[in-house]
Amino acid sequence: MADREPETVVREYYDAVDDERYDDLVALFAEDVRYERPGQGAIEGRAELREFYLEGRPLEDGSHEVDDLVVEDGTVAVRGTFSGRQDGEDVAFAFADFHEFEDGTIARRYSFTDRDEV
Repeated sequence: MADREPETVVREYYDAVDDERYDDLVALFAEDVRYERPGQGAIEGRAELREFYLEGRPLEDGSHEVDDLVVEDGTVAVRGTFSGRQDGEDVAFAFADFHEFEDGTIARRYSFTDRDEV
């Protein structure tokens, strides 16, 4: 995967999460990935990441719209919107994500939204 551009990998991430292709999604991350979301415990490693997307993610039936994507020094910053369902209700909100790369995979990911928990 090291030969793929970070922008391509990040766009593939959003496609995979929206399509619920979690095997493809997890493969985009480093074995020791760390995913942080404010106010929630960090997700560490591919096994925890897989478990989060299969069992713990409160969002479903949704899609991401990427409005801005900036690549600089091994980090991809993304600003966009998500619309879908959470706890049986329709939701829509803005997000900002940061993906830090090492050896062609996402090693650290940070998500920020205007919602309490996603």
